[in-house]
Amino acid sequence: MIRTGAAAARWFSRLAPPRSAAVEPVIRVENNIARLGPPKEGPKPRQLLSLPPFPSSGVNPLPGRKQGSGSGKVTAISWIKHYFAEVEPVLIQSHFNKGLVHVGSSEDDVSAAKGCQKLHSLKKIKHNDVMEPGMKIYIPVSVAESRISKRYDTIPTETLHPNADEIQYLQRLVLHKDSAIIVLNKPAKVPMKGNLPVHNSMDVLAAAALSYGNEEGPKLVHKLDRESSGLLLMGRSKESFSRLSWLFSNIGFAKSSSQTWNDACEATLQRYWALVIGCPKEKQGIISAPLSKVLLNDGKAERIILAHPSGVNASQEALTEYRVLGPTINGCSWLELRPLTSRKHQVRVHCAEALGTPIVGDYKYGWFVHQRWKNMERVDYEPFSGKPYKLRRPEGLEVQKGSVLSKVPLLHLHCREMVIPNIAKFLDNSGKWHDEGQAWASHKPDLLRFVAPMPSHMKISWNLMSSYLV
Repeated sequence: MIRTGAAAARWFSRLAPPRSAAVEPVIRVENNIARLGPPKEGPKPRQLLSLPPFPSSGVNPLPGRKQGSGSGKVTAISWIKHYFAEVEPVLIQSHFNKGLVHVGSSEDDVSAAKGCQKLHSLKKIKHNDVMEPGMKIYIPVSVAESRISKRYDTIPTETLHPNADEIQYLQRLVLHKDSAIIVLNKPAKVPMKGNLPVHNSMDVLAAAALSYGNEEGPKLVHKLDRESSGLLLMGRSKESFSRLSWLFSNIGFAKSSSQTWNDACEATLQRYWALVIGCPKEKQGIISAPLSKVLLNDGKAERIILAHPSGVNASQEALTEYRVLGPTINGCSWLELRPLTSRKHQVRVHCAEALGTPIVGDYKYGWFVHQRWKNMERVDYEPFSGKPYKLRRPEGLEVQKGSVLSKVPLLHLHCREMVIPNIAKFLDNSGKWHDEGQAWASHKPDLLRFVAPMPSHMKISWNLMSSYLV
């Protein structure tokens, strides 16, 4: 029997099943390489956890809790909080916002055998919907799993006890401490915010080891990248944390009726030192290039790029002031960078994309330039004599992993200098604000300036390549 057309295609499909004609390939980006591939698979069925049916009238639905003087109605979120008191309310609310909470009758049973059919009968429920007798709520098991306590999760200070070596190490990083702030020199490769797969994050360990007798530990005012190092500011009180956070996000939010405080806010600055591959055409200037964020690998990773003029994606204004510190040696040059706005990866993207000189060790935004830099032959010249300059290692200097002489150097980005208002002069121990400063602190300066030494891998690179810095 001879088959033609679609019938023939179905006949041979037993040997090599063809792709569905309705499914068209899409562009997928993995490891900075774009390929044509099948679209992302749909969401997999979630494992659901059911709560007991809501009781009939006349029975106290929330035993152990006082009944309010109002109508006595119980909302869906209150019903879930009653069974998951250990779970953060914000996490429960996020499940409602994502539409992951469903409701059914007491006869419904979502089992493995008939789950697909029963799931269609479930309906989404809002957090403020009123519970009625017989209603049965189904939620993902992720809510219950969030109750599992992790040692390095964000937990109260008194439940995390770093050992003596960790406490001494963290306290050695502290450059300044007063009643309002703590300033420390963050080492490279230490994460800022902790979550389930991240251990020894700066916020958790600092809150545990740098509380100095306070009920709560210090909180991060701003962030540094995981691979970068340098000055990190933390607020010791709620008032100091709030005002300094406003200052780093928008200076207008931090200003008050005090002219002294406002002048100190205007003088706030951060200066970074970075070793970049190549040298900018102009020795100094201001980079004005807005940034936008794109998602990669189906939303599992993100990347900051220069905003496109068409304005398809949302962009944020970003300004960075830079200055070249010296000549190009070994294909690299030192830059001093002062960000005038606080955007994620702002300094790194401006160096790589706007100036065309990615930072040494920044493989996220300068991987291809690193490959060319390692393979090219360089002949540099001394700026005064004009003779060829060859990079030599000083005698007795050990080449530590991560320096510019390493095969895989670490990120050479360091927050070296910071000038901030002396907020302890305007706040007392109770958190009360004094517009012109406290009387006993009149002799104290309005500004505080800090300078942090570079990490060891950048010190070695500095010693090797700072002969003619100006």
